[in-house]
Amino acid sequence: MAEGAAASPFDPLIEAYLGDLSSQRRASPHTLTSYRRELRKLAELAGAVPPDSITSAQIRRFAARLHGDGLSPRSVARALSAWRGFFRWRVRHHGASDNPAESVRPPRAPRTLPKNLSPDAMVALLDAPADDPLDVRDHAMFELLYSAGLRLAELLSLDVDRGVDVAAGEVTVTGKRGKTRIVPVGRAALVALDAWLAVRGTLAPAQEKALFVTRQGTRPSQAAVRSRLDRWARMHGDGTHVHPHMLRHSFASHVLQSSGDLRAVQEMLGHASIRSTQVYTHLDFQHLAKVYDAAHPRARKRGKD
Repeated sequence: MAEGAAASPFDPLIEAYLGDLSSQRRASPHTLTSYRRELRKLAELAGAVPPDSITSAQIRRFAARLHGDGLSPRSVARALSAWRGFFRWRVRHHGASDNPAESVRPPRAPRTLPKNLSPDAMVALLDAPADDPLDVRDHAMFELLYSAGLRLAELLSLDVDRGVDVAAGEVTVTGKRGKTRIVPVGRAALVALDAWLAVRGTLAPAQEKALFVTRQGTRPSQAAVRSRLDRWARMHGDGTHVHPHMLRHSFASHVLQSSGDLRAVQEMLGHASIRSTQVYTHLDFQHLAKVYDAAHPRARKRGKD
């Protein structure tokens, strides 16, 4: 505190609270510095008002003022979290009647739209030639991620004798919260999958159940697939960094643009709530290329040259 500045009723309480965090919870120096900074903001906003006299309405105004001064919703949330912990400590250990910050929520952050590739970019990415067995495997994985909108964990959980029904053109996966769903698989993905199954035996030992395997014959890790997709995109893409979930976003965006059926996309993605799917209605969709004349951009056969 600067020389000559009036003492705040918060000052000794802040130091006592931080002392408890340090000794009882073993909080790191970084955490203590952050909490001290946020609690100093509270003391400044409260002025001469003692902690036990602060109301929820005042906390709400303090948070609004921080946001109005230019703090992001995330920064306001961080401040409220520190304030909430401080008042909770006062209630538990010092007889305060309530926690005025308990019910105050930060301003809602703008929702970040998922990034997806255009249909033309997907064609360029997935129509690249695959020569050696690992490239054939990669091509099949990437086609399946995009064709069925799978999560990476769902893709890697597939077994060679369970999950993909090539004859029926569908894949069965178990997603979040143990929810099983069946999703159609387009022709391009089935062709790529057939090509992989034809060479899979050169890498996979007879007893291996995983549909996709590494050079060592084991189920790939998620990190390995991310690395392979990044490599593939750098070789065959337009310079955009591509990750597996971007293929899922592209699937949802392209099918919704073509069909307009939000409920169907929700079911295919395995979203528990329609709100999770509605984000795709806000994307600035590009016009579909002429080759995409079905509900899914790669689901129908192309015309012969």
